[in-house]
Amino acid sequence: MQKQANLVIIGAGIVGASSAYHLAKLGWRDIVVLDQGPLFETGGSTSHAPGLVFQTNSSKMMTGFAKYTVALFNSLEDDGQPAFYPVGGIEVAYTPERWEDLKRKHGWATSYDLEAHLLTPREVQDRIPILDQEVIRGGYFVPGDGDAKAVRAVAALAKAAAREGAVEFCGETKAGKIEVKNGRVQAVVTDRERINTGHVLLCTNIWAPVLGDRVGLKIPLVAVEHQYLISEPLAELAGETREIVHPILRHQDCSMYFRQHADAYGIGSYKHEPLLVDPYDLEKTATRPFTPQQFDSARRAAEELLPPLRSKDYPTRFNGMFAFTPDAMPVLGPAADIGGMWVAAGVWVTHAGGVGKAIAEWMTAGVPTMDLHEADVSRFHAHALTRSYIQARCAQQYREVYDIIHPLQQMEHPRKLRLSPFHTRLEALRGAFFESSGWERPQWYAANAKLLEDYKERIPLRQGWEARYWSPIQGAEHLVTRQRVALFELSAFTKIEVSGPGALQYLETLAANRIDRPVGKVIYTAFLDQNAGIKCDLTVTRLDEARFLVLAGGGMGMHDLAWMRQNAPEDGSVSVRDVSSQYSAVGLWGPMARHVLEKVCPDDVSNQSFPYFSARRISIDSIPALALRVSYVGELGWEIYAPAEFGLRLWDTLWEATMPLGGIAAGGGAFDSLRLEKGYRLWGNELHTEYNPYEAGLAWAIDLDKGNFIGREALIKIKEEGISRKLCALTFDTPEGMALGKEPILSGERKLGYVTSANYGYSVGKHIVYGYLPIESAEPGTKVQVEYFGKRHPATVVEEPIYDAEMEKLRS
Repeated sequence: MQKQANLVIIGAGIVGASSAYHLAKLGWRDIVVLDQGPLFETGGSTSHAPGLVFQTNSSKMMTGFAKYTVALFNSLEDDGQPAFYPVGGIEVAYTPERWEDLKRKHGWATSYDLEAHLLTPREVQDRIPILDQEVIRGGYFVPGDGDAKAVRAVAALAKAAAREGAVEFCGETKAGKIEVKNGRVQAVVTDRERINTGHVLLCTNIWAPVLGDRVGLKIPLVAVEHQYLISEPLAELAGETREIVHPILRHQDCSMYFRQHADAYGIGSYKHEPLLVDPYDLEKTATRPFTPQQFDSARRAAEELLPPLRSKDYPTRFNGMFAFTPDAMPVLGPAADIGGMWVAAGVWVTHAGGVGKAIAEWMTAGVPTMDLHEADVSRFHAHALTRSYIQARCAQQYREVYDIIHPLQQMEHPRKLRLSPFHTRLEALRGAFFESSGWERPQWYAANAKLLEDYKERIPLRQGWEARYWSPIQGAEHLVTRQRVALFELSAFTKIEVSGPGALQYLETLAANRIDRPVGKVIYTAFLDQNAGIKCDLTVTRLDEARFLVLAGGGMGMHDLAWMRQNAPEDGSVSVRDVSSQYSAVGLWGPMARHVLEKVCPDDVSNQSFPYFSARRISIDSIPALALRVSYVGELGWEIYAPAEFGLRLWDTLWEATMPLGGIAAGGGAFDSLRLEKGYRLWGNELHTEYNPYEAGLAWAIDLDKGNFIGREALIKIKEEGISRKLCALTFDTPEGMALGKEPILSGERKLGYVTSANYGYSVGKHIVYGYLPIESAEPGTKVQVEYFGKRHPATVVEEPIYDAEMEKLRS
């Protein structure tokens, strides 16, 4: 074994092998891949995974990973044996609810360019003859799905990487320590040798938290057992010697999956309570003894769907372990505080090919070609890295692995982790609380139900799926905000203080807009990656000559903070501090907002003294506060920040001044519909690294003349070459039109794009959707259709913003 390497990859399963292969193809050399087990059946999840690759996922990222995995594995073989069997995949509907959900899933496939078809029960049985068509309502079929022979894929990838002369694979070698000095990786110490290296990629999946802990990198995942069995031979398959012919099969209503093994059948069951295994209790293999007491109900369900399994024995049976994370997404990327330390964990075989490609691109170019914010290792807030939270959320992810999940469905435990100082006031208003980054945020207030009588003609009722986690009260709160004034709870916003003699130049290097503005100026800007993809979407307020306040959404706050720290100078000239917990925040918005503020603030808050996009320190009653004249709802108003200890008094003072004017507290539901009417983009929906500012309609927030910044050269090239797609606003042509997000936007049989955001615009009386469309389809007046649960609804591209296009409300 060599004593020096450019990169050490720890873990020689499918993720480690895929990463090594793609890194070698991108020119990396002198790579060592280690594993504690024998090559290539190392004992991890790769060794026992039955290999079913179902590509469809609500996440475009995860679907993209799976699509690439299929393409990669289809190209591989080992000793003449294929690494993938493209037999197709079928998911069956046992209940009416599942059948409707399969229609939604078909929409995702269309949105993400994946071939898929809905099948009748007979068509399902034609493809899987041993299935009883009488017990199902239909099926969802993806011809490109199939079964991966993961160990063969690992061997083929390892041999291909070695042919590049770049990679050495070492089995039976345990990594005991990763040495870090002065914030950078120095070496990996194994039970055989110490390897000097400047880069480490951790691909040990269920074992990853242990090594992560040793270098102070918390990796929030847990191994969870689930059952797998292979039956004795079935008479109906007698004489079949081919590995697999039938499509792989999921019976999600009973939390089960199936695959053919020549003349036998395999059953995978999640139909039991979670069996979590602490990372420190793991041994060398990812399997444990079968637990027969938990198989009874699964056996009955399997025998009902596949009658030939009745009364059959299962000579092969075990509990296999898979990695689960708190949000069911992988954990990928660089450690923010350890130079040269990377992780690719929480990955299943289904996505391993795509993950290997993405992590290799990221390590090589500094940015991947696919947006990975859903999987970024830096996305977790501190509470999500605690042992109790990880275990609670991973257990629930296991329970829900095949559940029908509404996009607004809320987790039930753990809750009430982060509360604003005035949370009791929001409870008194009977807020319907949604969780966001651990914060309890009201979506609407039952106390406002009395407003419905005044606005009932302007609030279309919803029913069925779209009515879940929604209340017509949201519409009333929206309209009161537009007509009078409302208070919004904003404590979840991420607040980052940047200071020091190098602060201005540092922010100019990050931001696409000019930051060098007078003290008291609020600047809306994007931080871009090297390809001009939108990495962060935020405001920067200049508090003093060398001190700035960066404000971002709570959901991506840690992601944004990590990007800022990764790009901060190392000479000590800049301090980047998360000060979110130091401040409470309230949004005061609506045409009467100034009247409210004037009642409680002795300072001049007139438009002349306190113009749009400016910030000032003011007093509210006896409370010192920082007020920003900005608005995410498109109305006159302020974001008001005060030290946390003043938070309750701040709310009470503003509330008392608001009430005589007919003001209310409004929740997140109104917040979203208000911003969509105004055309304000949401990071993660309309904005992320796969889109650039010109496509997103943010050219007004770019200053190419200010000097160099990350992404500038790419932006110049994009501007010269032009764009091929554009973010567009659409409204439905009929009252029946409906979308919630991720639905395909079509012109005839051609997919144009998909819905990034959708909500009803209560002020304009239209259901609004946003999505990126080809330039030739982006002209206002263009007719399209949006497919929602299999039904197509006509829509029209319209000019944006739909509300207050002249910006008169904001600047009044």
